[in-house]
Amino acid sequence: MRDRISAVSLAVLAVGLPAAARAEGPPSEIRIGQTMPYSGPASAYGVIGRVEAAYIDMINDKGGINGRKVKFISLDDAYSPPKTVEQTRRLVEQDEVMAVFGTVGTPTNLAVHKYLNNKKVPQLFVSTGATIWTEFKKYPWTIGWLPDYESEAKIYAKYVLKERPNGKIAILYQNDDSGRDYLRGFKAGLGADNAKRMIVAEASYQVSDATVDSQILTLQASGADVLFTHATPKFGAQAIRKVYEIGWKPLQLISTNSNTIAGTLAPAGLEKAQGLISAFILKDPSDSRWHNQPDYQAYLALLKKYAPTVDDKDSWAAYGYIAAQGLVKVLEQCGDDLSRENIMKQARNMDFTPGMLLPGIKAHTSPDNGYPPIKSMQLSRFEGTNWKPTGEVISGD
Repeated sequence: MRDRISAVSLAVLAVGLPAAARAEGPPSEIRIGQTMPYSGPASAYGVIGRVEAAYIDMINDKGGINGRKVKFISLDDAYSPPKTVEQTRRLVEQDEVMAVFGTVGTPTNLAVHKYLNNKKVPQLFVSTGATIWTEFKKYPWTIGWLPDYESEAKIYAKYVLKERPNGKIAILYQNDDSGRDYLRGFKAGLGADNAKRMIVAEASYQVSDATVDSQILTLQASGADVLFTHATPKFGAQAIRKVYEIGWKPLQLISTNSNTIAGTLAPAGLEKAQGLISAFILKDPSDSRWHNQPDYQAYLALLKKYAPTVDDKDSWAAYGYIAAQGLVKVLEQCGDDLSRENIMKQARNMDFTPGMLLPGIKAHTSPDNGYPPIKSMQLSRFEGTNWKPTGEVISGD
């Protein structure tokens, strides 16, 4: 059984055919494009694109959407903004996609943000929670999918205020817009006076850095007993491992960017991740308590048939499954009107519950605001080999 990344993406993952060699698709074809870090420093996220392509393969095998097949073109941008620009221009100007969907990363999406809005091409359900995606009046052709990073960070800050009201906090963050969103949200969640009193150290890193070991040593030296980390999986794993190796035992909170067991915690060593706190929107596919439920069974069946080399325990695989359902829902709602204007209209008129979302969380949008479909989260603690929910579902508002 082969891993069907999609009928198109296998051929064009990194390099596509020249324009002259491309046969135009029939009028019934729905062209959707994306860029994804299949290589580079954030390649752990590549599983998202593989599962999204697998889901589209399944939909096509069932007859497509409203009688139309979806041509899903997923290109490698290596998490490099210049490459994202190059590949996105190709998708729009050569492949003539109707929308760009699910591109991963704040710096990569920012690199094509104005271009897609100027071209009036839907930038649909970007895989990043940067606050800028909520500015729908300024950028009407862009919509997020995840709770924004500032709101997520406020949830962590309020947890710290409850659990360690006299704590000394150190913060590690990626030096880009996403990291600054987390930093700003965490401070806002603490409140100005508490932030000034409790935060004793901050350190940032560049995606091009080899490790974050020196930053962890600097943060430990501050005397902090709380560590909040915003990082991609590679650097998140490094941070967890280094904290353990130097014998530092702070209360650790990590952002959603790096809470995957397969992509972050396992590479770090599960024994080193005990007690971590993070926020979730989806069911942990490695948690056996979900395994008898119909939505997990559907998810597992998809991977077994269409993406058998993907680790079904990887939470980023489950994220790709959820996001793909959002794309299909929008296209189904479009009916016969597949104009770019109607695609955006339908993206801002959603109300459904994708399979594998946690109970109490759904995807909902309305035309009068720019908030992403998913707005709520639930905190969990890592214990043993799984994340264990703690507390109630919390709105990101």
